[in-house]
Amino acid sequence: MIGTVLCYVLLPAARLLRALRDAFFTCRKNVLLAKSTSTQIEGIFAASRGRSAPEEQEALLQQWLEDGAGNLPASESVPAVGRVSVTLTSDWLEGSELLMTSLSDLNSAPGVTRCAGQQLTELHALASSELQDHAVTEQAKLPAEETVAAAGSAPWAAVVPQTDHQTAGCAAIDVEVQNEDPAVLAWSLARDAETVPTEPPAWPIQDTVQFCPFPAEVPYHEILWRDWEDLSVQPCVLEQVSKNTPLFEFRVMSYNILAQDLVEQGLDLYLHCHPDILNWNYRLPNLLQEIQHWDPDVLCLQEVQENHYWEQLEPTFKEMGFACFYKRRTGTKTDGCAVCYKHSRFQLISLSPIEYFRPGLDVLNRDNVGLVLLLQPLLPEGLDLKAVSPLCVANTHVLFNPRRGDIKLAQMALLLAEIDKIAKTAEGSYCPVILCGDLNSVPDSPLYKFIRNGELSYHGMPAWKVSGQEDFSQQLYSRKLLAPLWPSSLGVTDNCQYVTLCQPKKLGRCKYSRDFLLQFHFCDVACERPPQLVLLEGVTDAKPDRPAHWPKPAAMVKDPDPQPFVPRSSGVIQHSLNLTSVYSHFLPQRGRPEVTTMPLGLGATVDYIFYSAEPVENGNRGGRRLYQDGALKLLGRLSLLSEDVLLLANGLPNPFCSSDHLCLLASFGLEISSLREG
Repeated sequence: MIGTVLCYVLLPAARLLRALRDAFFTCRKNVLLAKSTSTQIEGIFAASRGRSAPEEQEALLQQWLEDGAGNLPASESVPAVGRVSVTLTSDWLEGSELLMTSLSDLNSAPGVTRCAGQQLTELHALASSELQDHAVTEQAKLPAEETVAAAGSAPWAAVVPQTDHQTAGCAAIDVEVQNEDPAVLAWSLARDAETVPTEPPAWPIQDTVQFCPFPAEVPYHEILWRDWEDLSVQPCVLEQVSKNTPLFEFRVMSYNILAQDLVEQGLDLYLHCHPDILNWNYRLPNLLQEIQHWDPDVLCLQEVQENHYWEQLEPTFKEMGFACFYKRRTGTKTDGCAVCYKHSRFQLISLSPIEYFRPGLDVLNRDNVGLVLLLQPLLPEGLDLKAVSPLCVANTHVLFNPRRGDIKLAQMALLLAEIDKIAKTAEGSYCPVILCGDLNSVPDSPLYKFIRNGELSYHGMPAWKVSGQEDFSQQLYSRKLLAPLWPSSLGVTDNCQYVTLCQPKKLGRCKYSRDFLLQFHFCDVACERPPQLVLLEGVTDAKPDRPAHWPKPAAMVKDPDPQPFVPRSSGVIQHSLNLTSVYSHFLPQRGRPEVTTMPLGLGATVDYIFYSAEPVENGNRGGRRLYQDGALKLLGRLSLLSEDVLLLANGLPNPFCSSDHLCLLASFGLEISSLREG
């Protein structure tokens, strides 16, 4: 009942108000036509007749009629039409069709022919001003989610928006294009206004490189394009791989994916990033898409957060055909390392997680970890698995602290000792080894040379110099490495081998326990004075007496558990795994070094893939050992980028790369033959 009454009452009232509005509109139009001698205004109203213009446009039109048209002389009424067309389109997205119609009518009106230059000049200036204001308003209305979602088309949106906008270039119109269709010209102005870039944010960290956004028309995937380098066509590889030699080919990826807890604990390192691209819900799909795109057979990940691994990463990797193993860092750390492999390509032989923390040892008091796997490649049916050598894969994340090179060396020695144990066969040879990880050391640093050359003399070396990350030479005091670097109780020799696996240098040469040696303190031989000993009164003339409680020689027994005698060298550590790097760490086509990460705007290489190779006989160039491919052959690699390229992309992470490290990817071929000799 109430609804019926309201319909009967409100409907006539609405119709009455509409009639009054139309009458008022018609009256104003007649007044305007009476004051103007041009026919173009009639064309505008005729073009807009039949449309239900929005209330905002009608209000703007009435304001113009009251404030502008009534005060203008007849000679100035023509350029005022430009104001009508622009004001009607203050909301560009809703009034674009009306603007195109009005500009077309304006271009075809006779009055425009007489003063086209003056009208178009004023039209361009007014349209530019309106479009700039609209661009500022619309950008302020955009939510953060839409800004990130549009990162592919407008990469600069990843930078925190500023209040000052660049408007240069929007209001300037070339005189040569004034004869173009005004509607087309207006749409070009709209396109320019929608892509107004923002000023780059002030870089908050002093003495570091400032990140600057690159032009909006260049997408991220073009700036960060990485080429695949096919190394199988090089002459040195073609000579080793004959057409009759089959290869088991596989891909290995190493990737520090940046744990979310570490992001939140160190936000000062990512001030150049828009907060939305640091969100795990944004980063996770990017990381998974990148891994799925390159489709590795073996995946070594660092900084894998534990809850993300069990809840998201492992289930997804299993769906992709991976078998996964994870080792969390000790202590209170929430991230760790993971190694995944395609179970259709490999079969697990053994797994060895490594904890570098050793209670009571200052040189091993950090919570870093590693994983060492021994994998058996799976061959097609009909081929014996023994026809191809097992593959040892190691993954680790070494301590970051640039001042504690002693800890880095000790951690690496433990890892190499574990690899030596896993990769060594009963015959004394070694399976092919692939070592991946974030080693927090730059190329040609002492730690890098130790891995690649197999030897390092460290005694007296400043601890900060081991990794080469930073130069602390100006400090008055710096920790120095002293020999031995770790105590014998660790059970690792200076050859980076476990003591229990070492063979004594000479047959029958053993290390005896202290209790066993104390038996000979007062034995008959020890109590006899040698004949050639110089007689000194009160010094050498006395014969020691055996204490009453001391056991007699007849009670002496053999040491039940003699240890192999392992001499400790004076400040030199070695290993015999013959490892070389997949990457050359230099981009010859750009003349710049490769980088794998970019903390605070400074590019560096700290991530590596090392693999087993054969040392070249008499191959030593400036202290750098030369290698050639052996049973494990490097077939290709994904190129890295230089620092200047990453600066164009606003550093790492960015909307395209969701980690502060680049992924490393290499393709290998394993000869289907017997093991190489160690």
